[in-house]
Amino acid sequence: MKITAIIPARYASTRFPGKALAEIIGKPMVQHVYERTAKAGLVSEVIVATDDERVAEAVRAFGGRVEMTSATHETGTDRLAEVAARIDADIIVNVQGDEPLIEPAMIDEAITPLVTDASIRMGTLKSRIKSLHDFLSPNVVKVVTDREGDALYFSRSPLPNFRDKWNDLKDEAFVTGRLLCYKHVGLYVYRRDFLLAFARMAPTPLELAEKLEQLRVLENGFRIRVVETSFESIGVDTPSDLDKVVEKLSRFQI
Repeated sequence: MKITAIIPARYASTRFPGKALAEIIGKPMVQHVYERTAKAGLVSEVIVATDDERVAEAVRAFGGRVEMTSATHETGTDRLAEVAARIDADIIVNVQGDEPLIEPAMIDEAITPLVTDASIRMGTLKSRIKSLHDFLSPNVVKVVTDREGDALYFSRSPLPNFRDKWNDLKDEAFVTGRLLCYKHVGLYVYRRDFLLAFARMAPTPLELAEKLEQLRVLENGFRIRVVETSFESIGVDTPSDLDKVVEKLSRFQI
């Protein structure tokens, strides 16, 4: 089984232009993501998908593989699907280009269900919410699953609604697990044919309401297997996020 990880990496970014090339301990961010992804035991190859020659040049400079894509894509999924359509692979992994601290084991955790169960077409990750801030924040996407681990819903709103436990809404309750809930980790795994079909589906009402592409899958009646991970990462959306990553990696360099 050939498993290809694709890293969509734009140069343009509303909050942080050029972040794919932001330097972290002597390397561009995209290189950190690439090298960590390549360490995942189940990944056969890694490709960076970009529409910008500056990103492409940086990837070639460190010996990575890059595929140029259209500049008109509205989402990373569309960019992913363009590359998937022209390569030979059984499973496609979408690794976000702004996750320079991603753990290779997280990628393997998300892939494993698709390797072991042929009926699963798409997978992703979740991790425990451990603060009231994350539970309430619309920037932290929440997910609830059924007993098999398949997603029931994703939302930017607090989920679930602890109707009779509003007095327990404190950090301590989340840390101890007295209030047990999960945030979505935006790493996706697809069977190649399902990814291509997904990219052709029209946007759906809940997707448009929440601004969450994965809801398009649920609204069309397909399952998403969600695996719990204990690993934490730091996504880089702003320069201040980058400072946190540099500070963390600097500690490991000492």
